[in-house]
Amino acid sequence: MATGAVLSSSSSSPAAAGKHDTMMMISYSSTSSPRTRWPVCSQLVAGDRNGGTGRHVARSTGNQLSAHIQQPLLNSPPMRLCNNNAGLLKRRLLSRVDCFLLSSDPVTNGWQKPRNLAGLDSAGVLQPEYRAPVRKQRGDCRAEQYEMTGAPMGDVPAEAAVLVGGDAASPEAVSSPAWWQQFPKRMTIVVLCFFSFLLCNMDRVNMSIAILPMSAEFGWSPATVGLIQSSFFWGYLLTQILGGIWADRFGGKVVLGFGVVWWSIATILTPFAAKLGLPFLLVVRAFMGIGEGVAMPAMNNILSKWIPVSERSRSLALVYSGMYLGSVTGLAFSPFLISKFGWPSVFYGFGSLGSIWFTLWQLKARSSPSEDPEVTEDEKRHILGGSTIKEPVSSIPWKLILSKPAVWALIVSHFCHNWGTFILLTWMPTYYNQVLKFNLTESGLLCVLPWLTMAVFANIGGWIADTLVAKGVSITNVRKIMQSIGFLGPALFLTLLSKVRTPAMAVLCMACSQGSDAFSQSGLYSNHQDIGPRYAGVLLGLSNTAGVLAGVFGTAATGYILQKGSWDSVFQVAVLLYIVGTVVWNVFSTGERILE
Repeated sequence: MATGAVLSSSSSSPAAAGKHDTMMMISYSSTSSPRTRWPVCSQLVAGDRNGGTGRHVARSTGNQLSAHIQQPLLNSPPMRLCNNNAGLLKRRLLSRVDCFLLSSDPVTNGWQKPRNLAGLDSAGVLQPEYRAPVRKQRGDCRAEQYEMTGAPMGDVPAEAAVLVGGDAASPEAVSSPAWWQQFPKRMTIVVLCFFSFLLCNMDRVNMSIAILPMSAEFGWSPATVGLIQSSFFWGYLLTQILGGIWADRFGGKVVLGFGVVWWSIATILTPFAAKLGLPFLLVVRAFMGIGEGVAMPAMNNILSKWIPVSERSRSLALVYSGMYLGSVTGLAFSPFLISKFGWPSVFYGFGSLGSIWFTLWQLKARSSPSEDPEVTEDEKRHILGGSTIKEPVSSIPWKLILSKPAVWALIVSHFCHNWGTFILLTWMPTYYNQVLKFNLTESGLLCVLPWLTMAVFANIGGWIADTLVAKGVSITNVRKIMQSIGFLGPALFLTLLSKVRTPAMAVLCMACSQGSDAFSQSGLYSNHQDIGPRYAGVLLGLSNTAGVLAGVFGTAATGYILQKGSWDSVFQVAVLLYIVGTVVWNVFSTGERILE
């Protein structure tokens, strides 16, 4: 008699012979003494010194699963155990399984149950020996029992029990990993970054709503209100470049986690600081800017490690859409909380959400795939794409970075982009109220529309960009196409805005302007990781510093222009800078890696 090893689901009757489901491998061993129960095994192992063969089959007493008889394979050569699907070896069998042997010996033909099994030889081939039958038993499924001996190779681990197949009709009944266990780890990082940016803008815009009851309570003048609003940018500017340096040196996980905790604490402390006095409030708002200033560089660093270039645009678009939706959420919920619980509730409620995010971030996030024990080897290969993991930077090659024309294209284009974007987002309520004659309630509701439009079109642009890359279009051309849409689209609709005469058309032009602006997420905002993934945090810190300065200067310059001129002049300056940015970007930018 010879043995094989196969386990498959079938009916409980031997009449089901000839059918079997998926076969799996297992490598196991057992000592010849003391007697041990066979583990379930699941790979055909044919051939022995006597020339006969059979199949090792099983019957489950827990779920009525019975394996069927297979025809013996005569004079078959030994078949080695394979290594496929080795990851399933640790699954435990929930029901008890008894194993039997089908003998080709005409004298002892029938089912035999081994009491002891010797191990496998070093090559992975079963080499059993047999003794005389000790007992006979009638029945269709059980006959004589044999003892098997051989060279011992250690005890069978409990984890070696594997069942492939389900009930008699459904091989899918076997337990498989839950959907959240199959969710790619890199997308877990993207989703967590999305929610961090959602909280970032929720905590930022709540002051624009709460400042109204606060100024009434504390008697602040418009100049004081402007000072409070601008104090956020004192800290925000300070940590743009520093945040990039820290992220590239210590890892994006540490820096982004620090930023969320820092600005969440500052948000919660805002009501206390306001009651203590104006200087305390200005310091707390600047501290909040410090925390939010590291968010974008740290996010850019961690995604440069986790996201392959084929998924870069849509991943970044999803994360940045968290900012837009955070503004929508903050503007929508702040009035409700203030009316029900008072203005401090906005800061307490929004700030406390950071603790929930930080807990998940500490449990699930790592700065790179090489530090994450949960990421699979297949996903790691997909992320790296054949490249090697490099150590975090110990020093920043400033001279090399600033000598690259593509870096300056990022800086100049970010400035031109943010000039128009900050003007529209900052002055839009005033434009709706003064030019279109909407009341303040209508202006507030319409202010949400551009953020929603940007959230939608940012993700559409991301999918378009990644599709173009997948179809073989060069990364350089993809970045130039997407950013050209992000520049020329707003330029076109702002030009039309000065020509329209109806409020409906004006709102439509404004929404289309911001929607096309969102394509920049797949242009310049993705380019930092293209040209220098190791220095992605520093590069974004550099360009975003220019972008923040554009917001500060552009907002102030708009007020000056409106004192001397009209809204048409405001739009013309923005259109001019959009055109300058388009030229600079298409001449000097690249999608190739220029910084190693």
